[in-house]
Amino acid sequence: MAIDFPPYHFRCPISMELMKEPVTISTGVTYERVNIEKWFFTYKKKTCPATMQIIEDFDTIPNHILKRLILAWQTQGDPKSSSSELSSSPSDKHEDIEDLLSTIMSSPFKVSSLKKLRSIIDMGEETKNDFIRSNGVEVLVQILEQILTENSDLVTFRACEEALCILHQFPISEEEGDTFKLLSKQDSTRSMAIMLQRGSAEARLHTITIFKKMAKTNYDWNFVIQDQGMDFFKSLLELVSDEICSKASSCALEVLIEILRASKKNKLRAIEAGAVCVLIELLPESSRSRCEKMLQVIKLLCECAEGRLALVEHGMSIVAISKKMLHVSNVATKIGVKIMWLVCNFHPTEKVLDDMMIYGSVKKLLALLHMDGRSSTRDKVVKIFKMHGNTWKRYPCYPCDLKGYLGYVNENC
Repeated sequence: MAIDFPPYHFRCPISMELMKEPVTISTGVTYERVNIEKWFFTYKKKTCPATMQIIEDFDTIPNHILKRLILAWQTQGDPKSSSSELSSSPSDKHEDIEDLLSTIMSSPFKVSSLKKLRSIIDMGEETKNDFIRSNGVEVLVQILEQILTENSDLVTFRACEEALCILHQFPISEEEGDTFKLLSKQDSTRSMAIMLQRGSAEARLHTITIFKKMAKTNYDWNFVIQDQGMDFFKSLLELVSDEICSKASSCALEVLIEILRASKKNKLRAIEAGAVCVLIELLPESSRSRCEKMLQVIKLLCECAEGRLALVEHGMSIVAISKKMLHVSNVATKIGVKIMWLVCNFHPTEKVLDDMMIYGSVKKLLALLHMDGRSSTRDKVVKIFKMHGNTWKRYPCYPCDLKGYLGYVNENC
């Protein structure tokens, strides 16, 4: 296995990246120092991200042994040289998988067997194929569904988290057949939705990774949304807000985009869950890729009246979107113009028009009029000025050197 894919026990459970300064906390779980300190002291969390146990002692102890193993792995390029408890020949690996699946099915204590299974599957595509041929996906889906039973306990919950750690590694598409069919069952999706709300940081990442893959199919999200209600959207928004694990945030945004595209009802649920407010407040500090996805979600929400109202009622919405236009990327500018057009067309309050002038939206829109050729973005800019150009010309703060050009635009559009 290449260095790019370190064994799971070398990765920080928060960021899922290879650890450089591993430290162990009072629950016995090891994290990357900067991530766990941010969790405790920046976000003021009082739980262990992996086990969700309450923490009273926030001291961290450097894990020198693990650090040496990681360094040795990086040097040798052999991810299993330090810790493999399992046999190495292909036939033995296949037998290991079948034996572990049999143990998992028969024993109430599944976590240790699942961890061993996870180590084997980390070895490469051959072991993943063996796992699928041995009906491993079906076994793990049965473990997921056990958290729906009345006698579900912490042990069952931890087994479910370990099952997700394995399942997220497999492709999920309608062409894949059984894997998609098993994970898209109602009980399976209900179990994963619960994990998205209550699971550890690592389990939530693996769950949202699975949901992202499902979102790329024709999966119908109506059952999950009806079953979980607003809590489902709140879970997605919490992941979007995760500044430590950018992968979880990105996956959650992609899932939101696909769900919102499906129906107006979904948009209304997301708006009710506070999506517009959350996204506007995250937008200023977002990276390029994250910014484009957030603007796409905001645009989808603004396609209904409730979304536009939520946008204009947020005091920082116009300035946040304006700053991203002509600054991040052509994609961000295009989506930003579409949002401005929706607001100007359907909800042009006096405050909105004031903010567009004060915070530079008008100046940026005027700059877009200089674009060569015709485009849908430029057409929307022209329509905005047709609707509100005369209003902006009367503003004292309107740049004098642009008044003539605005007059020209209004006369020739």
